Amino acid sequence: MANATTMTFPLPAIAAPAVERVDPMRIIAFLAMCFGMFMAFLDIQVVSASLAEIQAGLAASSDEITWVQTSYLMAEVVAIPLSGFLSRALGTRIMFAGAAAGFTVASLMCGLSSTMSQMIVWRALQGFIGGGMVPTVFASAYIVFPRRLQPVITPMIGLVATLAPTIGPTVGGYLTDMMSWHWLFFINVVPGIVVTMAAIALIDFDKPDLPLFRHFDVVGLIFMALFLGALEYVLEDGPRYDWFEDSTIALAAAVSASSAVIFFARVLTARQPIVDLHTFRDRNFAVGSMFSFVLGIGLYGLTYLYPVFLDEIRGFNALMVGETVFVSGAAMFLTAPIVGRLMSKIDPRLMLALGFTIVAFSNWQATYITKDWDFTELFLPQVLRGFGMMFAIVPITSISLGTLAPERLKNASGLFNLTRNLGGAVGLAGLNTVLNKRIDLHLERLHESITWSRQPVVEMLNNLAARIPGSDAHDIALKQLFLFVRQQGIVMAFADVFLLLCLLFVAFAPFVWLMRRPPPANAEVAAH
Repeated sequence: MANATTMTFPLPAIAAPAVERVDPMRIIAFLAMCFGMFMAFLDIQVVSASLAEIQAGLAASSDEITWVQTSYLMAEVVAIPLSGFLSRALGTRIMFAGAAAGFTVASLMCGLSSTMSQMIVWRALQGFIGGGMVPTVFASAYIVFPRRLQPVITPMIGLVATLAPTIGPTVGGYLTDMMSWHWLFFINVVPGIVVTMAAIALIDFDKPDLPLFRHFDVVGLIFMALFLGALEYVLEDGPRYDWFEDSTIALAAAVSASSAVIFFARVLTARQPIVDLHTFRDRNFAVGSMFSFVLGIGLYGLTYLYPVFLDEIRGFNALMVGETVFVSGAAMFLTAPIVGRLMSKIDPRLMLALGFTIVAFSNWQATYITKDWDFTELFLPQVLRGFGMMFAIVPITSISLGTLAPERLKNASGLFNLTRNLGGAVGLAGLNTVLNKRIDLHLERLHESITWSRQPVVEMLNNLAARIPGSDAHDIALKQLFLFVRQQGIVMAFADVFLLLCLLFVAFAPFVWLMRRPPPANAEVAAH
């Protein structure tokens, strides 16, 4: 009877909500989960604008302070794929509530740390436990809500996934400037308690499957941790220590490569593998994960590049950097409702291609960067970046996860989020390396062009010396000239990196047509 009705005349608009009503308590539970995911994403970048203050507070060296971020990322990248198994075995309620509680405690201890060793330990725990929250939210969105509501829910998740790391430096700059760096972590405590209590009281999406632990692949877990953790370390610290010229980096790379071989062998042969790679047989998921990887390069790479430019070239402090890069976050927030409405009207593959094209155009505009660029000149590229990112992350999430069977979502969500984080790690390492190499190249060429035989060089040096009193005016002017040349070389290198990102996003945009178009949001209703 239902099928005949569907074929004979259109279903009344009021019928779908009656059939597919979602319990309000589940909606509140899901919103609490989204806030927990927001905290986990925010803490990736919240310390980036305040590392100098943390370094001073903990009396850390310049090499040690980078571990505030590295330890978090290394632990998180291991937890994300593991979360799929734990969520199936423990159930969403226990898994998420435990992760939120652990993240809260680790955040408190980070703020109370008085030595660098303590900070590294608690940041690693914070990253590992927080990493379990992220994929759980992605999977729950497709379990809890019917397909007709996905155009509303997916933009919400996309907004959190892109907005939180983007505004991380802004939030961190404000907190450090108004209070102290300790509040970068203390700010998680009260919301973390609320999220934990909400998860315990309201989440009822599924049931635990504890017998899964009988065949838990401990060996697979160990080698997955070694593979991903060592890889993250190589990508994070490789550019700083000239890659394999450093013995520690070379050793970590060898550990990662050998562990990867054993890990993949276990995945293919274990009775209950730590992760199920068979999900990549789904074409939409496989190609979508590739797009997620590239998106991670742009998301985390640009969140890194703009603050570095503003710090090194413009001399901005943490608060000024945060205020400038906040533009992208505001653009994402304002774009999310628009993307949500368009999701049910436009082919999501077209929206994804448009998003990648807009991000490419924003990077093309940034190739005209000069040493004088600040908030005004960076405004439009950042607005376009935020606009394009939202047009990309929402459809790619829907295309990759929205058509999978419910029993595959938890595992697939972990893998999907892992590709984005690995993209960010590879992007940061690659962009940092390219930036350093291009700086060296441009400085070499600029130095070759500065000779006494060139009249403009002599005139500039004389003009600088004329403004400086004292007998050593010529020496001071020469030093200023070389500082000016170095600054120009760095700016030119930034322009090259922005061009590289532009070409990357343009090159990937056409691949959207390798994916199948997902069914429309009302397909589920018609099937009843």
